[in-house]
Amino acid sequence: MTGLLGKFNDGGPIFTYPILIFLIVVLALFLNGILKKEGKGKIISLISSIGWFAVAWGFMGRTIGLIKAFDMVSAHGELTPKLLAEGLKMALVDPLFGVFVFLVARLGMIILISLQKE
Repeated sequence: MTGLLGKFNDGGPIFTYPILIFLIVVLALFLNGILKKEGKGKIISLISSIGWFAVAWGFMGRTIGLIKAFDMVSAHGELTPKLLAEGLKMALVDPLFGVFVFLVARLGMIILISLQKE
């Protein structure tokens, strides 16, 4: 598969699709925070927690991806470039996407904090 959907599947749908949901929730909370006049503290805290959770979920996916890659190598008895590339691709997509969601969450927090009235 090619394209964005293919990359999600390369990273393991069990990990990439929840991270996509985290991104959508962060964006929804950000928009809610923009529209609210007061009480942005709870929204900022939720965005922060979800951002950190996305990173943790991505790195858990990476760890499981590496374990699966090593299991595949041991099952085949030899290390081929194709086998290693598939395992490493799965191990790198999840943390990359998790860090992307984290950065979006942090940017949203910075904007919301700057919009708060003192």
